[in-house]
Amino acid sequence: MKSCVSFDDVLLVPRYSDIHSRKEISLSAELSSHISLDLPIISSPMDTVTEYRMAASISEAGGMGIIHRYNSITDQAELIRKACENGATSVGAAIGVSGNYVERARVALSAGANVLCVDIAHGHHALMRNALQVLRNTFGYDIHVMAGNVATQEGYEALANWGANSIRVGIGGGSICSTRIQTGHGMPTLQSIIECAQSEYAGDHPIIADGGIKNAGDIVKALAAGADFVMLGSLLAGTPESPGEIMYQSGSQCKVYRGMASADAQINWRGHVSSTEGVTSTIPLKGSVADVLKELAVNVKSGLSYSGAFNISELHSVSRFVKQTTAGAAESTTHIFQRN
Repeated sequence: MKSCVSFDDVLLVPRYSDIHSRKEISLSAELSSHISLDLPIISSPMDTVTEYRMAASISEAGGMGIIHRYNSITDQAELIRKACENGATSVGAAIGVSGNYVERARVALSAGANVLCVDIAHGHHALMRNALQVLRNTFGYDIHVMAGNVATQEGYEALANWGANSIRVGIGGGSICSTRIQTGHGMPTLQSIIECAQSEYAGDHPIIADGGIKNAGDIVKALAAGADFVMLGSLLAGTPESPGEIMYQSGSQCKVYRGMASADAQINWRGHVSSTEGVTSTIPLKGSVADVLKELAVNVKSGLSYSGAFNISELHSVSRFVKQTTAGAAESTTHIFQRN
């Protein structure tokens, strides 16, 4: 039995740096030869995270949004059109692996999506293999297909061989995900990234770290471990641009944030509950997505500067991790708040 590491188990070792200003650092990354993002952040295809306002706002900041699939084909297409009408240069559309997924993909592409995200909880699956083959036979290889999620190098390589261009890595790490509790399966997201980045396919098939990212430091660690992009949910939820009404809870403004495998979400989009692997919660109302992303970008650039890396590619090659003890993890926090 091997040991695995999560984000809080490790720190990056500061290295010599000749970076004089964060302005010298580039966070740009290529999703494909046709799609380059100035910010390596992709918003999660959840119905409390990404609809047209999020997709447009994150695109303006240099990232990309994936419009969720928990709606009708017509409704999703309208959200995609609105995102493009509001300035989104790159926008993704989530689809499943059964039912009307081919028609959903066709309509989404016609509406302006330039990325299809095959979005299922367990991507290393026969249904994923079939769906990727059908999508390639139907639409060819000019469209970008993102797929996931997987937790192992074996799963990552399988999706690459089956036709995925980029792959979401991480199972059970999301803040509203209960997969590990309900099924006993999963791996720490950081460990999954480390192992997938060792594959011969890494580089040609971008790794998208998805799940368990709580702050800018976790983003830096994910990128240093070999990820090319990160996918965010909770860090972007609760903003004015996220879907959902503003509510009041104990006198404070908030918004609902829920896992798509939660009972609440399943009843809302398909009318019944099967396996429950998520929860529903609320998040205090935040400032704009632009402000959230600006702060994340500044801190991620600071992270690269501590390793002396001018870009993500350099971070991949120069970064070095060390494990920290429980006492070290406590020291890593703003521990003045824990003093008596």
